[in-house]
Amino acid sequence: MKKRSFGTNRTFVSEVGLGTWQIGGSWGNVEEKTAMQILHTAVDGGISFFDTADVYGDGRSEKFIGKFLKEFSGDIFVATKLGRNQNPGWPGNFTPEAIVKHTEDSLSRLGVERLDLIQLHCIPLEVMADGAVFDVLRDLKRQGKIADFGASVESMEEALLCLEQEGLASLQVIFNIFRQKPIFELFEQAKAKQVSIIARVPLASGLLSGKMGRNTTFGETDHRNFNRDGAAFNVGETFAGIPFEKGGELAQELAALKPEGMTLAQMALRWILDHDAVSVVIPGASRPSQVTDNVAISELPPLSADLHKRIEQFYQEKVAAFIRGPY
Repeated sequence: MKKRSFGTNRTFVSEVGLGTWQIGGSWGNVEEKTAMQILHTAVDGGISFFDTADVYGDGRSEKFIGKFLKEFSGDIFVATKLGRNQNPGWPGNFTPEAIVKHTEDSLSRLGVERLDLIQLHCIPLEVMADGAVFDVLRDLKRQGKIADFGASVESMEEALLCLEQEGLASLQVIFNIFRQKPIFELFEQAKAKQVSIIARVPLASGLLSGKMGRNTTFGETDHRNFNRDGAAFNVGETFAGIPFEKGGELAQELAALKPEGMTLAQMALRWILDHDAVSVVIPGASRPSQVTDNVAISELPPLSADLHKRIEQFYQEKVAAFIRGPY
């Protein structure tokens, strides 16, 4: 597993991380035994970066990771998030008292004395623009409760606004072959400020796995069922904002570009890692075999310059017009 520098301390983390929304049980149904197997498989494969949030299963994901950390003696970088908790909910989540409480709750669930990274979790633009939430995070860093802070954002407007904040360590953005805007509007600015990029939704909620068809169905509690048109939260978090049927068609077309011997998912993840602004990509997993497949991406050779040009052209000509939601 190759590593890349991350955060203000330029800590080295695995370039392929693990997103743990799924093991929190917020969508799908991952049992505790399977969740622990996923975490162990990730570390055995060289993954050293876990991304979680206090709302993933109402703390369930953090608790699983905390249990794992007690069993594991190596170095794991855990990035968590706050801001979307239902207690007290919006706008109460953004008071200094709520931010401190949610931070301390995450510390308790993870069983650590200091959080490696806490990220604002897709909070309203006007709250980020006010800047007071960042003052609280800077104070938490001075107190030693967090090592670094960042922000998970929905749009490039939000990302560029956060880049103005002193001490920002990272930005988590939706970035995949169907969502290429960060390349043109964010990456160079982030590199200039040494702000790390965490790439989420790398396979567009599975569309870029190449395993979904028009007749694919999802469980009642799966966001790919109830949020495919943005009914519950930002539509960009589900299928990268592309209507499901159209996304399936585009994925089939895109598959014709993949190199011989490479799956569509491998090409999609390798494409992300070919961008040096990205510090870590965080595909999720609902079973250990998916983790093993994701780990292998680090050892694949970069895609050719010609293929990168063809993928950019595919996005500009066939994808961009269909993206919905803040972007």
